[in-house]
Amino acid sequence: MNTQEQIALIGAGPSGLAGARAMQKAGVAFQGFEAWSDVGGLWNIENPRSTVYESAHLISSKTTTEFSEFPMPAGTPDYPGHAALLQYFRAYAEHFGLKKHFRFGTRVLKVEPVSDAPDTLWRVTVQAAGGAEETAEYKGVVIANGTLAEPNLPKFDGQFDGELLHTSAYKSPTQFTGKRVLIVGAGNSGCDIAVDAVHYAQSIDLSVRRGYYFVPKYVFGVPADIVGGKLRLPPWLKQKIDSTILKWFTGDPVRFGFPKPEYKMYESHPVVNSLILYHLGHGDARIRADVARLDGRTVHFKDGSSGEYDMVLCATGYQLHYPFIDDALLNWQGMAPRLYLNIFSPRYSRLAVLGMVEASGLGWQGRYEQAELMARYFKALQDGSAAGQALTQAKAGPTPDLSGGYHFLKLPRMAYYVNKDVYRTAVRQAAQAFV
Repeated sequence: MNTQEQIALIGAGPSGLAGARAMQKAGVAFQGFEAWSDVGGLWNIENPRSTVYESAHLISSKTTTEFSEFPMPAGTPDYPGHAALLQYFRAYAEHFGLKKHFRFGTRVLKVEPVSDAPDTLWRVTVQAAGGAEETAEYKGVVIANGTLAEPNLPKFDGQFDGELLHTSAYKSPTQFTGKRVLIVGAGNSGCDIAVDAVHYAQSIDLSVRRGYYFVPKYVFGVPADIVGGKLRLPPWLKQKIDSTILKWFTGDPVRFGFPKPEYKMYESHPVVNSLILYHLGHGDARIRADVARLDGRTVHFKDGSSGEYDMVLCATGYQLHYPFIDDALLNWQGMAPRLYLNIFSPRYSRLAVLGMVEASGLGWQGRYEQAELMARYFKALQDGSAAGQALTQAKAGPTPDLSGGYHFLKLPRMAYYVNKDVYRTAVRQAAQAFV
């Protein structure tokens, strides 16, 4: 098929597979590109760009995470690990015949519009497995290469003489054996890795700059994210009730040395890990203040204290990273692209991003709903339908409020955070216009 009749789809991780399945169902021709040799994205630990580690598991339960039309097999644990998830994605791709639509071992180097017209073709340059570069023009581009691959490594004052790593370089707890370890950041990855480390390291400290809300994985013996949620409450009331209930199960993290959060619950991503509190309570780990500076093997903290370490591991998250396309083409403003429903370019007809969305409990089905809307819109443009014209007008602005009334922290990861219920309702309603 002529590439000018195809959409170029970048990535074969969860969002890329969702995009492939949605376009397949909608009858939209596409060509997929994946830099690695297999599907799975970051959940494929063999992938050099994967940032998962040996003990990595879902922090949301399988029933709130799986694709609705392809449930995880019977016997899958509530919180499966990366190996089970890779098997799941491989089975998903096999079941729907998606792999034949991808060129594996092919890295996208550059994406640029052929003209300034909204319905412009897109020039895509790739590097194939043999190293040769190829360029072709496509009808549109869907970017689905993930959000958790480019490390956000902070800059510290001073020099550290030990190992200074980002969690993206962490794979096995044996890396900690016998070492004095400082983990900077106590988000989900930082706490998970700290729990790994207590069994191997000589000592484990966590440096934190803000307080956190800790959510246990189980409440009343079932996954916490399937308890409640049916009753819609005003944000202020839900925050008050849920934070109170949370203390019944986890206690007050301030007791263990964490700062008191200077924000309300749901205004930042919660930490789904109560084991770290268990280990802090047993003295297996301890909380330290924010880092002030490094000096040899000594780390000085902002409260005036200091400690000696062999390794500093930065659990400081990831940056949005779309190196093959100019930021301006994605309407990048501040810390993230500003896209309609976190999907569509307001300027170009057939430029979309899948997976650039964060929300507690959104799961892969929420991302599939993104893909379904994208595919239906592209099909409507192809058919010249009125519904397609209506969405074209809507995505030019203004952008709807997807916060649900919550005031999210001004952090890079929170720059594309949404309220799950408000977001899924908006995406579903937009998709229904094409039925």
